[in-house]
Amino acid sequence: MEQTPKHNTESMQKANQTAIYQLLVVGIVISIVGVFLRFAMDSTTLSIVSWVILMIGTVICCKAVFKILAA
Repeated sequence: MEQTPKHNTESMQKANQTAIYQLLVVGIVISIVGVFLRFAMDSTTLSIVSWVILMIGTVICCKAVFKILAA
């Protein structure tokens, strides 16, 4: 009897799409920029902008991870 490999299922193929991992990399890069700006200067405006950028990156990363989990 020949068994199909478990890594070749439809859900695994969907979870391994390159678009999901590209989205994850974009989110990580945006988060890194937000963290860098957080420590670059000490001003209220830059601090608020850096927190917003960091939150956007976090949301993008979570979206990519949930796409992988939903596959």
